[in-house]
Amino acid sequence: MRKTLTLAFVTAVAVTAVPGVSTAASPDTVQWGPCPEEVTSPLLECSTLEVPLDYRDPDGEKIEIAISRLASENPAQRRGVLLTNPGGPGGSGLDYPAVLAGSGLPENVLDSYDVIGFDPRGVGDSAPVTCDLTEEQQARGNFPPYAYTAADVAAEAGNARTIAEQCFSSDTASMLPHITTANTARDMDRIRTALGEPEISYLGASYGSYLGAVYATMFPERGDRIVLDSNMGPGGYDVTAMRSFARGMADRFPDFAAFAAGSEYGLGDTPREVTAKFYELVEKLDATPVEGIDGTAFRGVTFEWLYSDALMPLLAEAWQALDTGKPLPQGPPPLPNMENLMAARFAVICGDNRWPETVGEYQRNVAIDRLLYPMLGGSTAGIGPCAFWPDTRVEPPVRIGDDGPSNVLMVQNERDPGTPLAGARKLRQAFGQRATMVTADQGGHGVYPFGPNTCANDAVTTFLTTGQRPEHDRACAAESAG
Repeated sequence: MRKTLTLAFVTAVAVTAVPGVSTAASPDTVQWGPCPEEVTSPLLECSTLEVPLDYRDPDGEKIEIAISRLASENPAQRRGVLLTNPGGPGGSGLDYPAVLAGSGLPENVLDSYDVIGFDPRGVGDSAPVTCDLTEEQQARGNFPPYAYTAADVAAEAGNARTIAEQCFSSDTASMLPHITTANTARDMDRIRTALGEPEISYLGASYGSYLGAVYATMFPERGDRIVLDSNMGPGGYDVTAMRSFARGMADRFPDFAAFAAGSEYGLGDTPREVTAKFYELVEKLDATPVEGIDGTAFRGVTFEWLYSDALMPLLAEAWQALDTGKPLPQGPPPLPNMENLMAARFAVICGDNRWPETVGEYQRNVAIDRLLYPMLGGSTAGIGPCAFWPDTRVEPPVRIGDDGPSNVLMVQNERDPGTPLAGARKLRQAFGQRATMVTADQGGHGVYPFGPNTCANDAVTTFLTTGQRPEHDRACAAESAG
């Protein structure tokens, strides 16, 4: 059982270009070849693309963006490229085309597109950034420790400040102001140009939904068919999104409570008793951690393993082990390059938006969310490095709006712990006539093509292969995975 959480997350005008600077790139001849050694799929070929670090100075310092391709094997059916992003921010996307293919991306979609992956700037093989995070800092995960009191928030402020200071004293500190969602969207348009495509289609999940929304806003006429899965709100990964994780856990947890109630795991005969067991284990682990797992880590891992129905038996087994003193089960493997993942994540979420800067505001937020969402609210409303990020921002965040073609399909689980339905509805409202949204009566993080709901999956496949979307927003009934 892992101790860390690895999320697989203002007034401004839409930015279509850096003022006075063209974002167009002269077409490059992409030379496809072998991928970096960490990309193990033989189906993929890779290349790199040079882009400006600062788009306000297009002739200045350059960085390389690593890209991958799963080529269509049906030239007669190929219609273009499908750019992809698995979320994050901070996660690699080079292997994502192969992950999608291995997870059931339909053959007619694979025939219709060259599926393109990439490591966003600052990540993996694309000019990676660092905050020189220690192993202990990495093990703390993405959420602050659960705060039971205002004093707990104040105590954590020192750790958060230290991480921010490390980020801006690292060897890559000069890059950090430019590791933003808007600049990643500009990189995406450079990829489009380099591949010689007048338009690109897109499939992005989780944070990738916000990246896709930003691209569709900045370059509305250069998007073909845009699919956004497991949607963040229109503000992206801001303080509201961070606090919404607590709501997402509250939305999702009843599914696990129903699964575990009356089962062989001995966690309670009813969902109410399983819920009570959660708080019993939190109290027990806060008093006496087991293998380094305290109450905060237990809350975080429970949240993370609610991302998939397939992990529920493993989660129940882990609870049982913690309750009875049995050996802990082996959880999913930790994500590689955790230091870079967390550093890039901080760069994006702290650089995209301004966060509250006073300890008092976080103390108030914690007091509210701990009451509303006691399972996780005392953690996700807490203070992090963004509170101490430098005030200077390269540009304001992109405002998602309804100006552009009606070419966006949103798909969303009703009980998504990572990107709750409430945020997706706000993004849908912001897009107006540009979008149609399909919701699926199921839990977990991620709809397409991983989930069992054929109604939702078929809507995406039909759109990607024919361009046809549902005429109106659609609600898909629950379906069995079997």
